[in-house]
Amino acid sequence: MTDAIQVVTTTPTKDLAERIASALVERHLAACVQVAGPIRSTYRWKGAIESAEEWVAIAKTRRVKFAEVEAAIRAMHPYEVPEILAVPILDGAADYLKWLAEETP
Repeated sequence: MTDAIQVVTTTPTKDLAERIASALVERHLAACVQVAGPIRSTYRWKGAIESAEEWVAIAKTRRVKFAEVEAAIRAMHPYEVPEILAVPILDGAADYLKWLAEETP
Protein backbone atom coordinates (compact mmCIF):
# COMPACT_ATOMS: atom_id res chain seq x y z
CA MET A 1 0.00 0.00 0.00
CA THR A 2 1.21 3.49 -0.80
CA ASP A 3 0.19 6.88 0.56
CA ALA A 4 -0.92 7.84 -2.96
CA ILE A 5 -4.60 8.51 -3.66
CA GLN A 6 -6.79 9.65 -6.51
CA VAL A 7 -9.34 12.33 -5.65
CA VAL A 8 -12.34 12.36 -7.95
CA THR A 9 -14.77 15.22 -8.43
CA THR A 10 -17.36 16.11 -11.06
CA THR A 11 -18.20 19.58 -12.31
CA PRO A 12 -20.97 21.09 -14.45
CA THR A 13 -18.52 22.51 -17.03
CA LYS A 14 -15.21 21.66 -18.67
CA ASP A 15 -13.90 25.12 -17.81
CA LEU A 16 -14.46 24.57 -14.09
CA ALA A 17 -12.86 21.13 -14.17
CA GLU A 18 -9.82 22.63 -15.89
CA ARG A 19 -9.64 25.53 -13.41
CA ILE A 20 -9.73 23.07 -10.51
CA ALA A 21 -7.03 20.98 -12.22
CA SER A 22 -4.77 24.00 -12.71
CA ALA A 23 -5.28 25.25 -9.15
CA LEU A 24 -4.45 21.88 -7.60
CA VAL A 25 -1.29 21.41 -9.67
CA GLU A 26 -0.13 25.03 -9.25
CA ARG A 27 -0.47 24.75 -5.46
CA HIS A 28 1.35 21.37 -5.35
CA LEU A 29 -1.82 19.75 -4.00
CA ALA A 30 -1.79 17.27 -6.90
CA ALA A 31 0.98 16.05 -9.17
CA CYS A 32 -1.44 15.57 -12.06
CA VAL A 33 -5.15 16.06 -12.70
CA GLN A 34 -6.90 14.43 -15.62
CA VAL A 35 -10.08 15.98 -16.98
CA ALA A 36 -12.50 13.83 -18.98
CA GLY A 37 -15.95 14.23 -20.35
CA PRO A 38 -18.54 15.01 -20.97
CA ILE A 39 -20.18 12.26 -18.97
CA ARG A 40 -23.85 11.80 -18.11
CA SER A 41 -24.63 11.45 -14.40
CA THR A 42 -27.97 10.16 -13.13
CA TYR A 43 -28.61 10.61 -9.42
CA ARG A 44 -31.25 11.18 -6.78
CA TRP A 45 -31.35 14.72 -5.39
CA LYS A 46 -33.92 15.96 -2.86
CA GLY A 47 -36.32 13.15 -3.70
CA ALA A 48 -36.20 13.46 -7.49
CA ILE A 49 -34.19 11.57 -10.08
CA GLU A 50 -31.96 14.01 -11.96
CA SER A 51 -29.67 13.67 -14.94
CA ALA A 52 -26.93 16.10 -15.95
CA GLU A 53 -23.93 16.44 -18.21
CA GLU A 54 -20.74 16.72 -16.15
CA TRP A 55 -16.96 16.62 -16.43
CA VAL A 56 -14.81 14.47 -14.20
CA ALA A 57 -11.48 15.52 -12.72
CA ILE A 58 -9.16 12.90 -11.23
CA ALA A 59 -6.30 14.27 -9.10
CA LYS A 60 -3.23 12.20 -8.26
CA THR A 61 -2.01 13.19 -4.81
CA ARG A 62 -1.08 11.88 -1.37
CA ARG A 63 -3.35 11.00 1.53
CA VAL A 64 -1.84 13.77 3.70
CA LYS A 65 -3.00 16.34 1.12
CA PHE A 66 -6.65 15.25 1.07
CA ALA A 67 -8.00 17.91 3.46
CA GLU A 68 -6.31 20.67 1.45
CA VAL A 69 -7.49 19.20 -1.85
CA GLU A 70 -11.04 18.95 -0.52
CA ALA A 71 -10.97 22.55 0.73
CA ALA A 72 -9.62 23.81 -2.61
CA ILE A 73 -12.31 21.97 -4.57
CA ARG A 74 -15.09 23.17 -2.24
CA ALA A 75 -13.89 26.78 -2.54
CA MET A 76 -14.29 26.66 -6.33
CA HIS A 77 -17.30 24.35 -6.65
CA PRO A 78 -20.90 25.52 -7.20
CA TYR A 79 -22.63 22.32 -6.04
CA GLU A 80 -24.25 22.24 -2.62
CA VAL A 81 -22.82 18.72 -2.15
CA PRO A 82 -19.96 18.17 -4.59
CA GLU A 83 -18.59 14.72 -5.25
CA ILE A 84 -15.16 14.59 -3.60
CA LEU A 85 -13.98 11.00 -3.19
CA ALA A 86 -10.53 9.68 -2.31
CA VAL A 87 -9.57 6.31 -3.74
CA PRO A 88 -6.41 4.62 -2.48
CA ILE A 89 -3.70 3.64 -4.94
CA LEU A 90 -2.63 0.22 -3.73
CA ASP A 91 0.47 -0.03 -5.88
CA GLY A 92 2.06 1.48 -8.96
CA ALA A 93 5.22 1.98 -10.92
CA ALA A 94 7.94 2.99 -8.46
CA ASP A 95 9.19 5.88 -10.59
CA TYR A 96 5.66 7.27 -11.03
CA LEU A 97 4.92 7.06 -7.30
CA LYS A 98 8.27 8.75 -6.54
CA TRP A 99 7.42 11.57 -8.97
CA LEU A 100 3.95 11.93 -7.43
CA ALA A 101 5.47 12.26 -3.93
CA GLU A 102 8.06 14.79 -5.13
CA GLU A 103 5.39 16.99 -6.75
CA THR A 104 3.12 16.98 -3.69
CA PRO A 105 5.56 17.71 -0.83
